[in-house]
Amino acid sequence: MRALRYSQYGGPEVLEVAEAPEPHAGPGQVRIAVRAASVNPIDHKIRSGAMGTDPAALPRIPGVDAAGVVDEVGDRVEGVAVGDEVLGIGAATSAERAVLSLFTAKPPSMSWAEAAALPLGAETAARALDLLGVGEGTTLLVEGAAGGVGSAAVQLAVARGATVLGTASERNHEYLRRLGAVPTTYGAGLVDRVRELAPQGVDAVLDTAGKGSVPQLVQLVDDPAQVVSIADFSAPEVGARVTSGGEERAGYALAEAVRLHGEGRYVVEVEATFPLEQGAEAHRVSEGGHVRGKLVLVVDEG
Repeated sequence: MRALRYSQYGGPEVLEVAEAPEPHAGPGQVRIAVRAASVNPIDHKIRSGAMGTDPAALPRIPGVDAAGVVDEVGDRVEGVAVGDEVLGIGAATSAERAVLSLFTAKPPSMSWAEAAALPLGAETAARALDLLGVGEGTTLLVEGAAGGVGSAAVQLAVARGATVLGTASERNHEYLRRLGAVPTTYGAGLVDRVRELAPQGVDAVLDTAGKGSVPQLVQLVDDPAQVVSIADFSAPEVGARVTSGGEERAGYALAEAVRLHGEGRYVVEVEATFPLEQGAEAHRVSEGGHVRGKLVLVVDEG
């Protein structure tokens, strides 16, 4: 099969499309013929070596979430058959075939690009919101609210009955308003701006940006543990928490986001799509850190 992969750690230039062995579905898994795969910040963090290097793990295919047509069903999988269209989370998804461990049905109303862009953002956001206890009456601040996880967190929190404030560059403020958040800019003076927007206080903060703002963010809550970061692993140094996916996944979030999408209450923003052959360029754009929503690799037009 064709796959986007790299044989050494480094910048986007180490990526190439090459032949790779096909994976197979294990227990509880399905394999899909990939139509589209999402590009996430974790992909370039691993590829660059920022998460550590393991020569034995090379060559490696990036990608965590994707959408496609089931062509192999593992043991102990019920309710899914070959030929079903699904979206989900797995590994090595930037390829013609990929194995998913968490998945749900793709609705006909959702494009392949939207379906590929949904899973990891929704799952990560829901996991963080659960840790923070976000629900009816909660006031939540999302740092980096226009990205894939940030925009998912805004919408899931609004659906839970929370009041949401979100930081983003000014070009994305109207986008955040459409999602249901009160926008503000990030950077110097954030604490004062948030206190002006939410004089009643903030109950919880989710940092999706990982830009070193956690020491300021903990000033907004009564307990630093009410700040959770998905991207700043130094957060515990000031009493905040980190969620990285090593704990139990919020798999239910995939079906929840799909349901909300069908009700017109969840938008999957795809800023740009790239053919698999332009995977290096997609990674380069992702590393720039100013993506609204998600970037998607189109593997097969279907």
